Order: sequence, then structure tokens, then C-alpha cells
Amino acid sequence: MRRPGKTTRRSAATTATTAALGFTLALGATACGGATGPASGGELGGQTVTVAGVWTGAEQESFKKVLDAFTQKTGAKTVFVPSGDNVSTFVGSKIEGGAAPDVVMVPQVGVLQQFAKKGWLQPLSDQTSQTAGSTLAPVWKNYGTVDGTYYGLYFKAAHKSTVWYSPEAFAQAGVGEPKSYGDMLKTGRTLADSGRPAFAIAGEDGWTLTDWFENIYLSQAGPEKYDQLAQHQLKWTDESVVRALTTLGELFKDKQLVAGGAQAALGTDFPTSVAQVFGPEPKAGMVYEGDFVGGVAKGQFGKKLGQDAKFFPFPSVDGGRAPVVSGGDAAVVLKDGKNATAGMRLVEFLASAEAAEVWAGAGGFLSPNNEVDFAAYGDDTTRSTANSLIAAGNSIRFDMSDQAPAAFGGTKGAGEWKLLQDFLRDPSNPQGTAAELEAEAAKAYGN
Repeated sequence: MRRPGKTTRRSAATTATTAALGFTLALGATACGGATGPASGGELGGQTVTVAGVWTGAEQESFKKVLDAFTQKTGAKTVFVPSGDNVSTFVGSKIEGGAAPDVVMVPQVGVLQQFAKKGWLQPLSDQTSQTAGSTLAPVWKNYGTVDGTYYGLYFKAAHKSTVWYSPEAFAQAGVGEPKSYGDMLKTGRTLADSGRPAFAIAGEDGWTLTDWFENIYLSQAGPEKYDQLAQHQLKWTDESVVRALTTLGELFKDKQLVAGGAQAALGTDFPTSVAQVFGPEPKAGMVYEGDFVGGVAKGQFGKKLGQDAKFFPFPSVDGGRAPVVSGGDAAVVLKDGKNATAGMRLVEFLASAEAAEVWAGAGGFLSPNNEVDFAAYGDDTTRSTANSLIAAGNSIRFDMSDQAPAAFGGTKGAGEWKLLQDFLRDPSNPQGTAAELEAEAAKAYGN
């Protein structure tokens, strides 16, 4: 899976070569009638919009339903092209080869900023800007803005502050949903005493460890320091970072809290961590990750959300405000696309509640758009998550590692991912880990 986000994070093994092949095949499909929609009729009849994005499987099929709705509305054909996980490399190669898509769904703030600074993006239309201004919390528009120009419309969001649990395990241990981080660890130890370790942790996927850190840091240090650290205006050697690592280390070093201990966690990927709680042979009572955990529990293991699989909000740490960390995918329009005008029209459509409600009905989706009808979501659990996302308003903070240069915040076996894996293996020296994080961040940010 892509870092669910960092909407569902996909395998880092997906290569730009595979993505390029997907592009060729998709264009071939267009010639064979594989694109969606009629060729004529409507304001954009006879035109084709090519959209690139990371989504595969069920997510891709759901997004194609949104594109089909755009076709019904405008008459434009649409072609979806899988980009693979490395969107930056994919788009760069397409621009260089003269085959740039019209619209790209970008999953990382840092990549969006990179595209803007390279001059690849068209500013979004006044209509999109005005719609977003009235339907999105200002923080979402800010994340799509670079040097005062609005380039990226956030269409799909992830709620990354949800802790999922087995109600059966909680009932067996005689525990309820915790209201603070300290209570959560206490609950976890009670779970372990009843025969099931607290957390399945996907340590093989470094991005899950960054999410643990970010939730603790946002609650403990507050949004202002979170923003400063995300921009590397605050050093990773700051006391607030050491404090958050110390708090995280308390979890990592406790074998009652980490199913199988650190070594087992380092061999566990994200899908397996969900299986360890909701699969046929449960090994833990809880798994922390985003709202997309529910989709896996339901889709792969047949769990009924709100009945067999429940969540509680990531609790407040040391009396801070309960964190709401999010991720998301932003629609951008490339200057070098063959049909940027129709691409801009598609983004205007994506800004509407109508477009979001198409995917909301299909499941596996949250919208940051405050005009989306909660009734459009398919179950009470997703409605609750969506409501929490909207209610958080401007206090939401985008996933920190997705704001960082990829060399620091988004590369398997390097930067923050690797250093937090090392910390999971041995959490005895938070100060030393902070110093190593700072050295890597300084290199990646160039400051």
C-alpha cells in the first residue's frame, strides 16, 4: 500500500517504470475505447482529460466513478493513469517526454511545493479558489498554496488520529475506550494481562512510526511548534522533540504494549498489523493508524464497522489538546498537459460536494469539504470520522513527514523512516535519536 496519506500508502516497491508502462497501457486503452464516457455532447464533448494518481485497486475504481460523473456532466472523456508511488519522478519523466497528464492527484505537500517551484503548475481558477474558500477550512487551502498562489485543491483526506480496536478483546479484558495517552497505555497493559498484547505495530513500514511521533508531538508540543518543526524552522534537537521521543519510547520498550516485541514489529507491514487485530488469528487488541484501517478490516476480514471493529480518537498527551493529523490528495493542473482547459474544469468539479459525494457513497473516502452531506457516507463509523475531521477545522495539521523533502520524510530505508525504525529497535537514547534526525533533516532541507 502507498503510505495511506498518507490516503492509503502503497508499496514503495512500485517503480516509475511500472508507472510509465501504466501510462502507455492507459493511452492504448483510450484508443480502444477504454476511457470513460462519450466522445461528444456536453460543454467538453470530444475532449479528453488525462488524470494521474497513486490510486490502485478499489480506490482507483471509486475515483473512476467520480470521473464518470464528470463525463456525464460535461461530455469529456477521462483517462486515469497510475503514477506509482514516486509521483515526482513519474511526472518529471512525462513532462520531459512530451506526454504530461492534464491533472495530477498529488499525495504530499512537499511534492506539490516542488512542482510549483519548478514552474510545472497552472494556478487554479478563480471559481475553484472561491469554492474552496467557502467549503474548506483555511488550513487546507494554505497547504495547496505556494508563495501566495493557489495551485492544489485538496479533494480526498485521511484522518490519521484514530486508534482501532477489537471490541471483543476490550470486553474480555474489562476495559473501555481511554481518554488520555496515559490511560491508553494502562488499558494496553490490562489487555496484555488478559492474554492479548496491546498494539500491533507496523514497524516494517517506517511511515507508520512517523505517524505515531506526529500525533504525540502535536498534542504535547502544540500546533505552533508542529508547524515550525515541519518547516525545519525548529531543530530536531529541540527539547520538545526529545520529550515526544521519550514518550514514544515508553511504548516501544514495553513488550506488553508491542505485540511480539520490537523485533516482531520491525517485521510487520501495515496490512499485517491490521490482520493481527482483525484477522482470523488475532495477536493484539489495538492498531493505531488512519481511518483507512476500517476499510481493510471491513474489506479483507468482513468486520462490521462500529460492531466488530471500532475506533477512538488518538487521546491527548500530557494534558494537551487531542491531536488531529491528516493527509490528503490535492488536484493540480500541469502547464504541459495537452488539455489544461478541460483539466481546470475537472478540478472545478472536484471542488464540489457533488463530486465528493460520489466517492463517499463508494466507501474508503473522507472529504475535507464542509458541504458534503454526512448521509452520503455508507456507515456510521465513517460518518463519525468525517464529522471529526470537519469539526477539527483549522486545528488540523497535515502529516509532517509528507511536508518534508522526500529524502527525509518519505524514503524507505533512509531519513526519518529509518531512524524511527532504529529507535523502535532501541529506544534507550532519545537525545541521540533527536541528534541523528536533525543531521538528516539539515541535509534534506539544506538549512
